[in-house]
Amino acid sequence: MQANKLPALRLTILAIAALLLSACATRQPYDYAAFKEARPTSILVLPPLNNSPDINATYSMMSQATAPLAESGYYVFPVTLVDETFKQNGLTTPADIHAIPIAKLREIFGADAGLYISVKQYGTSYAIITSETRVTAEARLVDLRSGRQLWAGSATASSAEDDSNSGGGLIGLLVKAAIRQIVETISSQGHVIAGRTSVRLLGAGRPNGILYGHRSPMYQKDGMPAQ
Repeated sequence: MQANKLPALRLTILAIAALLLSACATRQPYDYAAFKEARPTSILVLPPLNNSPDINATYSMMSQATAPLAESGYYVFPVTLVDETFKQNGLTTPADIHAIPIAKLREIFGADAGLYISVKQYGTSYAIITSETRVTAEARLVDLRSGRQLWAGSATASSAEDDSNSGGGLIGLLVKAAIRQIVETISSQGHVIAGRTSVRLLGAGRPNGILYGHRSPMYQKDGMPAQ
C-alpha cells in the first residue's frame, strides 16, 4: 500500500513544480500605457521611507538612485538640492515629505515625475553559519502633472550572491560568517549593495523596469535590450 502511494506523491510534486515554473514563465508584462503617454523628462527622487533598523538606509538609497535614472536618460534633481529645499521648508522626515501634495512638489521643483521609494531591508545580518548584507526596495513613479502612477517595481540585492562555499567544515563556515558580518558592517557594505539594488530597480531596459528617458539613444525603442 505504501509503495503504491509513492508514484502518486512523485506525480503530485512534479505537477506542483510544473505549475510554479509555468507561473514564472508567464509573468504578465507591465502596462506602460500611462508611462508612454506621459513620457516624463525630469524626475524628483524623494527621500526614501526606511522600514529597516539601519538609519543610513534613506540617504544611502537616495544617493544611489540618481545614477541609474540619469544613465537611463532622465534629468534627476541633485540630492543635495532636494534635501536642502525640503529643510528650508521645515520638512526633515521622509514620511512628511511623501505626504506633500503632488501639485506642491510640481510647483516647487517643476519636475515632471516624482519617485517614491520604500526601503524594506537594509544592512548586514548574521544567522549562525551565514552572513549577508541585503537591500530590498520598492518604488513608484508618479506623474506630478496628473497624479497618475506611471510605473512601480521592486528589487533586491545581496552580498551573498557572489559567495562560494570553499569548504572548511562547520567551524570554517562559522568563522567565515562572523568575519564577514564584522567586515561588511564596518565597511558600510550596505551602501554598496544599495547601489546594486538601485541599478536593478531603476535601470531601464530590464523586464518590467522603467522606460528609457529622452536623453537616451534607446528613447522610445521600448522592448529592446540595452546596448
